[in-house]
Amino acid sequence: MIVPTKDPVAPPSQRPVVVARILSALAVLTALTIPAQAAPCGLSVGRAVALKSVELDPDVFVWDAKQRVVEYAGGYWRDTNDVLTHTMLAKPGTRAVVVQCTAGVVRQKYSTDTRDAIGIRLLSGPNKGHYGWVTSEDVHEVTDSLRTHVASGAVSSAPHRR
Repeated sequence: MIVPTKDPVAPPSQRPVVVARILSALAVLTALTIPAQAAPCGLSVGRAVALKSVELDPDVFVWDAKQRVVEYAGGYWRDTNDVLTHTMLAKPGTRAVVVQCTAGVVRQKYSTDTRDAIGIRLLSGPNKGHYGWVTSEDVHEVTDSLRTHVASGAVSSAPHRR
């Protein structure tokens, strides 16, 4: 004769509570495994831009790696040779196209504001065709009203901000 046994996990009155706890735990685990969505970049891939620094010198350093532009903006570089080895100098008004954007990774040393790291392909100037990285502060969207000014090197002084 088979004797029915009780469920060793939980009595029948406790089963809905156990199921709810299991589902809650699964929901928490699922939420933790999905990466948080960062704020979107201020510029989309394919956007035409012109380069111009907002600093006293309007030339722009175009860095060979995203990490280097992040470190430089944060106030870190080993020496002048490090800067000269890993950058191209772009004159104000140099045209480029956005090929990649990483939101909010550039943190300036004496500011709480964050900027985007913008991957670009240069479309004009002596380094035409080269790829590099700049901050969103040095990037200015090329609109119809700016297209005529880009050729002369005059670019809006307002940087692109998110």
